[in-house]
Amino acid sequence: MKKEIIIGILCGVFIFFLAALVLFDFNNQKEKITKITLAEVTHSIFYAPQYVAIEKGFFKEKGIEVELILTSGADKVTAAVLSGDADIGFCGSEGTIYVYNGGEKDYLKTFAQLTQKDGSFIVAREKIKNFTLEDLKDKTILGGRAGGMPEMTLEYALSENDIDPKKDLTIDTSVEFAAMGGAFIGGQGDFVTLFEPNALELEKEGYGYVVASLGELGGVVPYTSYSAKKSYIKENKELIQNFTEAIQEGLDYVHSHTDKEVAKAIINQFPDTSLEDITKVIKRYREIDAWPTTTEFSEDSFNHLQDIMIKYGAIEKKVPYKDLIYLE
Repeated sequence: MKKEIIIGILCGVFIFFLAALVLFDFNNQKEKITKITLAEVTHSIFYAPQYVAIEKGFFKEKGIEVELILTSGADKVTAAVLSGDADIGFCGSEGTIYVYNGGEKDYLKTFAQLTQKDGSFIVAREKIKNFTLEDLKDKTILGGRAGGMPEMTLEYALSENDIDPKKDLTIDTSVEFAAMGGAFIGGQGDFVTLFEPNALELEKEGYGYVVASLGELGGVVPYTSYSAKKSYIKENKELIQNFTEAIQEGLDYVHSHTDKEVAKAIINQFPDTSLEDITKVIKRYREIDAWPTTTEFSEDSFNHLQDIMIKYGAIEKKVPYKDLIYLE
């Protein structure tokens, strides 16, 4: 009888310690999860690798919980990061250049790219066979925010094709980025530049037709990238590294899976868009080679971005690559 009691006590003690160990490990795992706020410039299928990283748990595997907040416009993204409302910003790389030139001491550094070409498409009111930029002459196009990458890329492409963006056509920059599709439907402009899935939605509804890709016209640049304040990067080097690795896994997934598989992976991020439409958009972006194979980008591509900005008149001279790019 005593033996049975002793065995019972020992079993109870064992179960107690086992439960305590499990609880300790659970709490320890919870402590390892770091929640970060990520300000994104827009919510678009163009950023599929990022949503893959979220939906497939690549961030969580790295101990990161991502809270997305929508801050339309690169200027608003950088403002959110500078104010501390966001830990990391996701927008056009031109945003960090503007902040740097503005004299901010704790300026932003880019540490990873997600896309390498402009993600907007030129949409016309009518079908145009064999469209060229010449078709924009004497017309009005809704180009987005003045000084934003879609609008600067458009002007760069026009200039490269001997079309004066100031004299040969009208580029309307008065419409907010998020309202451009609605303004076009309402009758404003002959053409509009739109991201996906907005361009495809206009096509389906019969309001317009995609005639060209600004990404193909503008060339390779670190188009949309992740940045954070210098101080934040310095204090969170491991987190920045883990975040970058999760994004890299997202890029790897997109490049190693079919359009439909990628669409299925991110469909929760776009509940109002069908799987078929998401698949079509993935295909469209893959065809223009929108996504790089690596989060790292070259000094040449960064300088090409600045060439576009200089030609546009947004900046007078180039910012050194080493000053704005975080290289561990």
